[in-house]
Amino acid sequence: MAESPDGETDGVPDLGAWYDLLNPWGPDNDFYLGLVMAAPSVLDVGCGTGTLLHRAREAGHSGRLVGLDPSGPMLARARRRTDLGITWISGDAQSLGSHGLGGFDLVVMTGHAFQCLTTDDALRDALAAVRGALCDSGRFAFETRNPLVRPWERWTPDRAAEVTHPDGRTVRVAHEVDLPVAGELVRFSETFTGPELAGPRVSRAALRFLGTDALARFLAGAGLVAEARYGDWERGPLTPSSPEIITVARRDPGSDRPGA
Repeated sequence: MAESPDGETDGVPDLGAWYDLLNPWGPDNDFYLGLVMAAPSVLDVGCGTGTLLHRAREAGHSGRLVGLDPSGPMLARARRRTDLGITWISGDAQSLGSHGLGGFDLVVMTGHAFQCLTTDDALRDALAAVRGALCDSGRFAFETRNPLVRPWERWTPDRAAEVTHPDGRTVRVAHEVDLPVAGELVRFSETFTGPELAGPRVSRAALRFLGTDALARFLAGAGLVAEARYGDWERGPLTPSSPEIITVARRDPGSDRPGA
């Protein structure tokens, strides 16, 4: 299957089902599941269809699990398992404070959702809200693609993904990046084609690629500090050739001091 930048499927019927097919369980989910299972209370920001929290509950997590996502179709699919006792809330990272969400041992932002925060203001607001949602000893885990390996160069129409729904419907998804890429923003189109669609469905998106220094500055500005960084989902060291920048951050106690 071709590498999908972000799994965005707006404009295609049955959004949640297609998202799960295009983004099957993988090593990244295993990584986050391990963190979730070790945390008594967890907030999943950009939870999508709720796969991670569903799996955690099914694996025996008995604590507080909350999923937050701005997409109605995604949340509709997340809510299909009402017997799991998970709270689902419509909203995004910046809206955390308005929902009164706080006291979490772990906040996660998976699926490269962090890269959808494309402006400085959006990043600052989201990180401040995440910090406010953490308990004193809480952790925030997220990942971004490593800009040094230029992954967008592989997002080409000839590397399209094709998936088949259990009911037999087939969709082909192709990506094309706006060239040349300059700076931190990568803009691209995502085109869906399939027999059941009247014609191609095209959506536009942008992702922000931040290096480690920029990430550290934004975290510090929100009173957070990275306690661990990995370059892959097996917790390998972060190197210039690593595919991912996986960060586990915590609240910086120094930022609570008057005048800090």
